[in-house]
Amino acid sequence: MDLRIFTEPQQGASYDTLLTVAKATEDLGFDAFFRSDHFVSMGSADGLPGPTDAWITLAGLARETKRIRLGTLMTAGTFRLPGVLAIQVAQVDQMSGGRIELGLGAGWFEQEHKAYGIPFPADRMSRLEEQLAIVTGLWATEVGASFDYAGKHYRVENSPALPKPAQTKVPVLIGGHGAKRTPRLAARYADEFNMPFASIADSERQFARVRDAAEEAGRKADDLRYSNALVVCVGKDDAEVARRAAAIGRDVDELKANGLAGSPAEVVEKIGAYGAAGSSRVYLQLLDLDDLDHLELISAQVLSQLRR
Repeated sequence: MDLRIFTEPQQGASYDTLLTVAKATEDLGFDAFFRSDHFVSMGSADGLPGPTDAWITLAGLARETKRIRLGTLMTAGTFRLPGVLAIQVAQVDQMSGGRIELGLGAGWFEQEHKAYGIPFPADRMSRLEEQLAIVTGLWATEVGASFDYAGKHYRVENSPALPKPAQTKVPVLIGGHGAKRTPRLAARYADEFNMPFASIADSERQFARVRDAAEEAGRKADDLRYSNALVVCVGKDDAEVARRAAAIGRDVDELKANGLAGSPAEVVEKIGAYGAAGSSRVYLQLLDLDDLDHLELISAQVLSQLRR
């Protein structure tokens, strides 16, 4: 089971804070550092000092880290034109020496679009499908050849399809709860399917849909990796769990029901249950980015047990 650290910087984090967490992620043995792609805080968070751009952040981290994978859960398709996104991700992959992964979604939070003058079209899923075709098509085009695409929403004509990523293939992540279209898109374009903030039963059900869609598309179901994203709140004792839950404005019982919360042994057991449902990777949503002791505890008493 891989454990990756997943942050939500729109809730309030500077680049320096993210750099500190990313370096700790690397030093403590986690597999990767991922971040969300949002421009407005949610809930009661003030969001100060303001949003940071996902791909500018990852470009900086690419030069400041050496081992960990870096990526997004999920880049909003509404934020960037597909050709521009392909260039950005390829360049950051080069800057990292081939450690980038692209999580790409349709975009869903209307308020952040209004706040920064970004169009929020109704047909986001059909746009996402074309974006996936263009981004992956540009990367797959041989050097010296050109790429063309004619869709309902986007047209690409005689593109040199440059630059190329450092990796032969940048892993693409697709995720979500949709019962039909999401599994079909994952089957066609994804290297990994991520189930965000879902129960074990719902995860198992959605993984089965994606596996079926992959087989129908002519792929082996095991060609895809299956993962979960879950909030994490671990403590050495009940008092520490309660303190960490309070720091992020959450209830302990709710966190235990809907995330990974409690003692290290409780969290290891629950991660094992997700593994039995088909997950081989968990993105730990870390909401208090100033609590590096939390990361150290997870590394020492959760990650270490999962690697035995």
